[in-house]
Amino acid sequence: MGSSHDDGRTSSWSRWRDQARAWCAGRWWQWRAPVLLLVTWNGLRQLKDPTQRGLFGGVTFGCHEFGHLFFSPLGEFMAVAGGSLMQLLIPMGAIALLLRQRDFFGVTVGGTWLASSLVDLAVYIGDARAYELDLVGFGEDAVHDWAWLLGRAGALQHDLRLAGMARGLGALMLAATFLAGAWLCIQMATRSRNSATAASS
Repeated sequence: MGSSHDDGRTSSWSRWRDQARAWCAGRWWQWRAPVLLLVTWNGLRQLKDPTQRGLFGGVTFGCHEFGHLFFSPLGEFMAVAGGSLMQLLIPMGAIALLLRQRDFFGVTVGGTWLASSLVDLAVYIGDARAYELDLVGFGEDAVHDWAWLLGRAGALQHDLRLAGMARGLGALMLAATFLAGAWLCIQMATRSRNSATAASS
């Protein structure tokens, strides 16, 4: 039973790999490689200094604030949690949309956005007890989302551990998307070179 499941996963992976290789044919790596390096550098800078919100900081903040409004009809808990939820859901939705359109390189860029959003979220979670961040809200008395959420759950003492988990996931996501993007660029360069050799022979 386990063998058939393993075969199914291997077959799915092989299918995605073959589709990605076919997508790379005839595409330019020359501009995609600098983009990949830029978004990866941005992610590494953010990991080193989480106060650097980087290239995606503004749009992530917008997604977060929109999440509060979007989920507010579902009650107080979802109104508070909705900001953090939305800043993850929108990058994930962008990745899913790009994957559906078979824009494999776009998926890697979307992955670096998700990684950046996770690192940004880690800063917020880790501040639940410290209360050092400047809060932005729609009213005069801004609520610290994670102080409120963890306080309600009786888990305020776990803020730094949860922040570390979010940061670790962000780092893993950044590494995975960089490797995937680099592989795609290599495939583009290799297939372009092979096509040029075949055309000249």
